[in-house]
Amino acid sequence: MPIPFPDDEPSRLTGFSNSPLDRLGDRRGDAALLADLAERPEAGFVLVERDRPVLAGIGEVRTAVHGRGAAAALSARLDQAVFLGLDGEQPLFAVALPPADALPEGFEACDLRGLAMDGVLDGRALSVLAEAKSLLDWHARHGFCANCGTATQLSTGGWRRDCAACGAQHFPRTDPVVIMLAVDGDRCVMGRQARFMPGMYSCLAGFVEPGETIEDAVRREIREEAGVPVGRVRYLASQPWPFPSSLMIGCLAEALGDTITMDSDELEDCRWFHRDEAAAMLERTHPEGLTAPMPFAIAHRILRAWVEAG
Repeated sequence: MPIPFPDDEPSRLTGFSNSPLDRLGDRRGDAALLADLAERPEAGFVLVERDRPVLAGIGEVRTAVHGRGAAAALSARLDQAVFLGLDGEQPLFAVALPPADALPEGFEACDLRGLAMDGVLDGRALSVLAEAKSLLDWHARHGFCANCGTATQLSTGGWRRDCAACGAQHFPRTDPVVIMLAVDGDRCVMGRQARFMPGMYSCLAGFVEPGETIEDAVRREIREEAGVPVGRVRYLASQPWPFPSSLMIGCLAEALGDTITMDSDELEDCRWFHRDEAAAMLERTHPEGLTAPMPFAIAHRILRAWVEAG
């Protein structure tokens, strides 16, 4: 019997997805190829200053990909460029800029989360920025060998760091995070943290721990944060989350209990919501002014999928 693959792919609706790049994963060890790509006139550079992508332009005409001249003018260390991939025929690289109190006129360092919310850049551009930010953050945090403490060197286009002293090889990491909606018929559990925007509730979430399946992590996190026991778990979608480098794994979970016992160290509030309430929160028409996360966030997509399934 053939496997019933779905016709759609919900992950494509999340922010930072839909990368246009061919990362050349099987050719990144070819130093001569990467050097040639970096020297091509059409090569583009994503510049990041203290975790903030640098954009050029004014108003709605903005770009996050810069030419060699602009990169050099901003003091980019092109010898430390990380290869991102090919966008069609254009090679793209990421470079960390030195911290700056101010950038030259025409350039602005922007918060990546804010860029995803305001829609200045399209989804493909945001996915490139997410890749660049995550990789550069990893390099900034992993300059020394975890095995012997010796300074490591960038290798394979920035997709590895090598230790000359002990021979250890270190690779960029991605931290798996489960984010889930516990549901019971026409009700779901959502919570809010103190750092959220006023009135916003979202899905519960937490890191997958060593030795756990995704399903076990979902059940544990809901039990720890809300005190609600969970049975079956269904995977729904995923989202790259470059803050600094996580993969959000979105799930629906079958609630087996009714009573909420909230972890007040993690949450400011946690409660049941009716499906109609959740729909109003998505549309920002809730009579109490309550809201859900913005459309670029996977929490929005999980909640919307459940609301529309009803």
